[in-house]
Amino acid sequence: MSYKKLKIFLQVLKNTFLWNAIIGYFIFFLISAGIILFAEPTVTKYGDALWYCFVSCTTIGFGDFAAAVLVGRVVTVILYIYTILVLALITAVFTQFFFEIAKARRNESTALLQYELEHLSELPKERLDEISEKIRKLLR
Repeated sequence: MSYKKLKIFLQVLKNTFLWNAIIGYFIFFLISAGIILFAEPTVTKYGDALWYCFVSCTTIGFGDFAAAVLVGRVVTVILYIYTILVLALITAVFTQFFFEIAKARRNESTALLQYELEHLSELPKERLDEISEKIRKLLR
């Protein structure tokens, strides 16, 4: 990834607060595993509770564990909804990143064309022909 793309990506991350959402999600994930550990009688180890949360969030559902208590079911539903929201946010951030890259390229092209138009008398004939063709294509 070029420096320019990295800079755009970091700016998009900063503007969207994605890191905050991801960190919040992992904290909630760990807390949810703790709640599942204490609420569900079939889950006896924290590692199993983490596994249960992972399997629930990814909708794999191996069936190793199932929420039998209301608290476990509610936590599972909330965690699942939170997972969907975070994944949607990640998708939106990456989409915004690609839009920003396209916008930067378009701005560069426009700035270059503007510069060349301002200095037409200094350009070689071949470049003038290229610019003329680009303008014809834009006007079609």
